[in-house]
Amino acid sequence: MKKANRTNKIMTTVLYCVGGFFLLLLIVMAGYIIIKGIIDFDPAFLGFNKNGIGNQLFNTVYLVFLSLLISVPLGVGAGIYLAEYAADNKFTAAIRISIESLSSLPSIVVGLFGYLVFILMTGMKWNLLAGALAVSILSLPSITTTTEDAMRSLPPSYKQGSMALGATHWKAITSVLVPACLPRIITGVILAAGRGFGEAAALLYTAGQSTILRWDNWNITSKMCPLNPFRSGETLALHIWVLRTDGALNANSTQMANFSAAILVVMT
Repeated sequence: MKKANRTNKIMTTVLYCVGGFFLLLLIVMAGYIIIKGIIDFDPAFLGFNKNGIGNQLFNTVYLVFLSLLISVPLGVGAGIYLAEYAADNKFTAAIRISIESLSSLPSIVVGLFGYLVFILMTGMKWNLLAGALAVSILSLPSITTTTEDAMRSLPPSYKQGSMALGATHWKAITSVLVPACLPRIITGVILAAGRGFGEAAALLYTAGQSTILRWDNWNITSKMCPLNPFRSGETLALHIWVLRTDGALNANSTQMANFSAAILVVMT
């Protein structure tokens, strides 16, 4: 018994040390990037011109917003279907395998798929909507899995009590089950948004890199209108890549890249 207790204490300590090491590693990495960004900060970096990151920051938020408009209804709906309606058969098993496979796809593959389907097959040029569709493909597995797990974790009495009071299955889902697991669903949506904020490879082939915007132009059909989803737009992650690979275009490229990276870490 003493030997078993000693082994248990040793293994518990080892696991705590491993967990603490990875937590410390994350804090050090994030802290280093943020501190370096603060040191290199210049107020001019906040401008909406070629010497600032205002346009790229807006493009990032707008693209993620568009992607969530697509992925949240589909992901939550798929999660509800798998948790409440899907029978335990080969078809459902195939859906789950597909979701797992989709979650493990490299983003560059999704980007190439998006370029083929959303750009070449439609005859369009690089645009934010194509980038949002590519990011939504990457976000769907996370939202679907989180929603299904949240629905399945609820006590059976929630649904049984609702239906005993005369509610239909759908009414029980929309009025009781979904509100009860809403915090976990929101967590999944936030994680999906975080991936969208940091995405670069998939957007390189779909969203493009143009950042020419006119903030006095609100004609949504114009290529220079900030709200036009069919215009190309460089995101913050892509901007960091451009600054690091072709930094000769800007004298402050290193400082701007460091500050952009710090902003991106805070956002994700």
